[in-house]
Amino acid sequence: MLAATNTNGAGALPAAAAVAACALLFTIVSFWWLNARQGKLKSYTPHSFAAAVTRSKTLIRVPLVFFNTGPKPIIVQNLRLVFLGATQNKVILPWSTTRDRIRPEKDDDPRLPSVFIVNGRAAVQVFVEFSTPFPNFIPEHREYQAMVECKLGHKGKWSELLTFSIQLGNITSPASYIAYSNEPGVIAVQDRTQAATAFESLRSTSNSANPT
Repeated sequence: MLAATNTNGAGALPAAAAVAACALLFTIVSFWWLNARQGKLKSYTPHSFAAAVTRSKTLIRVPLVFFNTGPKPIIVQNLRLVFLGATQNKVILPWSTTRDRIRPEKDDDPRLPSVFIVNGRAAVQVFVEFSTPFPNFIPEHREYQAMVECKLGHKGKWSELLTFSIQLGNITSPASYIAYSNEPGVIAVQDRTQAATAFESLRSTSNSANPT
C-alpha cells in the first residue's frame, strides 16, 4: 500500500509542475502581447487632398491617419510620397511641411517636418504636405497610384505605409492651392478640359526650358 502511494505521488508531481510551467508561460506571453509587443503602423485611403502645380513647384497635401496596432509606441521619423508609373520610373515628393487642415488657408501656418509618436493602440491624424521644385514632377491630368513611405524609429529603411489611388484628374485649377475630392469622376467635362490644357502648358514650358 505504501509503495502504491509513493508511486501515485511521484506521478502527480510532474503533472503539477507541467501545469505550473504552462501557467507561467501563459502569463509571460500574455504580458508580452498586452504590453511589450511591437505592432504595425496602418493607414487608410484619404477622401480628399489639396494640390497646386505651378512654374515654381508641385504641392500635394494629404490627410493621413496613423494607427498603431501594438502596445509599444512607434516613432515616425520621416515620410515621403512616391508616384508609381509616372513619366519616370519613380517620382518622390519629400515631406515639406505639416499643416492644421486639408484646406489651404491664410491662417494655416506651416510647420517644418518633425518626428512624432503614435502611442500603442492609438490613432494620430496628420495633414502632411509633400512638394518638389518645378519641373521635377508635372503630373498628367489623371488618376495616379501613389504610395506613402515612412521611416520608423525601430527600422533602418523606408517601408510602405499605404498605397492608394489619388485623383489628380479632379484638379480644376492647378495654379491655385485648393482642396479636392479624391473620389473618381466628380468634375465636369469642361473643367476637366480646361485643367488638362493648363497642365499641358506647364509641360510645354518645361520642355522649352530644357530642350533635349
